[in-house]
Amino acid sequence: MTTAQAPINSVAIKTVVIVGGGNAGWLTAGRIAAKHKTKQGGVKVILVESPTIAPIGVGEGTWPTMRSTLIALGISETDFIRHCDATFKQGAKFARWVDGSKDDFYYHPLVLPQGFGKADMAAYWQAQHATAGMPSFSPASSFSNALCYQETICEQGLAPKTIRTAEFSAVANYAYHLDSGKFGQFLQQHCTEKLGVTHILDDVIAIHSVADGNHAANGDIAAVETKNHGAISGDLFVDCTGFSSLLLGKHYQVPFKACDDILFIDTALAVQVPYENADSPIASHTISTAQEAGWIWDIGLQHRRGVGYVYASKYCTEEDARATLAQYVGPAIEGLTVRKIPIVSGHRTKFWQNNCVAVGLSAGFLEPLEASALVLVELSAQMISEQLPANRALMDIVAKRFNDTFLYRWDKIIDFLKLHYLLSQRDEPFWRDNRDPATIPQSLLDLLQLWRYRAPGDLDFTSNNEVFPAASYQYVLYGMGFKTDYSHSGYLLDNWDFATQQFAQNQKMINQALSMLPTNRELITKIRDYGLNAL
Repeated sequence: MTTAQAPINSVAIKTVVIVGGGNAGWLTAGRIAAKHKTKQGGVKVILVESPTIAPIGVGEGTWPTMRSTLIALGISETDFIRHCDATFKQGAKFARWVDGSKDDFYYHPLVLPQGFGKADMAAYWQAQHATAGMPSFSPASSFSNALCYQETICEQGLAPKTIRTAEFSAVANYAYHLDSGKFGQFLQQHCTEKLGVTHILDDVIAIHSVADGNHAANGDIAAVETKNHGAISGDLFVDCTGFSSLLLGKHYQVPFKACDDILFIDTALAVQVPYENADSPIASHTISTAQEAGWIWDIGLQHRRGVGYVYASKYCTEEDARATLAQYVGPAIEGLTVRKIPIVSGHRTKFWQNNCVAVGLSAGFLEPLEASALVLVELSAQMISEQLPANRALMDIVAKRFNDTFLYRWDKIIDFLKLHYLLSQRDEPFWRDNRDPATIPQSLLDLLQLWRYRAPGDLDFTSNNEVFPAASYQYVLYGMGFKTDYSHSGYLLDNWDFATQQFAQNQKMINQALSMLPTNRELITKIRDYGLNAL
């Protein structure tokens, strides 16, 4: 029996067709091509991209996972920083989220709290605050500042490493801020030149199903028909067509599950703001500043800041939103183009149907509060590449595992984003409505009940690869003034010597970081001039 005559289920996966470019398409193409040796004659990877549809360019913030992704693709960190206007990101600063006052802020850093996993340091920290009579979200002695040296690094505008630190290594854990458009172009060049991905610029005009005799065999996609290149056949198709979700949404009619009853944000106004001077400081973290009907992001790249107001139109007119954004940016906004981006919060009810899997916006989208867009792309691309089935017979098994994994991840991300809103004490209608229990997922309400008597822990979560682990929940909870009642379990605070050592060790690490780390701007300039680990 020849390959052409073999039963569908025994056909080996030899060609992967990715429909759509942008960061989702190229990251997925690169992950598969690198893992499965496309350039050496392994699995063939074809990326079909429309020449008339520009990438949406959502997501300028990443998670530390991006370092592993770049390593897997064989990309130099120096080249990446030079070509993608990239800077270092060490977490997020949330300003005016608790009560809206000028001095109200807390951090979600990327370093674990000192002593995490060895003792309930939140209990010791909270006991210290109660003794000193300080509010629990006081920046002077916040949870993150008391137990993580990274808050001070960020407040001082310092980098997470030095020029002598090897590529992808760190003094303090870090991710990146990047120019989304430049990143897509950089990935395209690397994937085509270094990894052997075939790039076809053309519009997809039809989708053909697998046929067996005179009837459709199993609903699989056999090929996508393009305007100028004809039919492009494949064994696995990856839908990276953005909000249109051409394959999973339109062809397979997989429903979209909205979550706008939980997360109210539905509009973004984005603007690119040049720095005042060439040597202006670059923030070493994302800045998220709460507003009356949403919040403003502020991301520092090498030559500009990405600034945007995400808001709920139910509570704010576009005119008022533009005024809020203009007030935040200041006179520099004059003459700049403000781009309006609709946000439809939610995701598909499944992500892998038959021989088609969606990655990126075609799978779903949430507001960029915790930079979840690119990390979901990375995790999707990683799982597809590492569990690529050997043949069609195995694909349904992998698809089920993929769907289960990512439905869990989407649900947990939604919970985590909602946590930021329901803990706020702000009194505007937007914030009051976010505290309505009817808008809070039951899974999150259950966890909050548990955390009233103990701190979040790793066993609260069932995945071995959480996007937001227990430490992240601790930073947000205690950063926003949440109090855990330890009155029934005071006997557990039986090792103050250890706790005191952890507080002291954190202060020691703060002092060391202040003495050795350059500013974010200084390090980026040296990387551009010399390269990492070059001096």
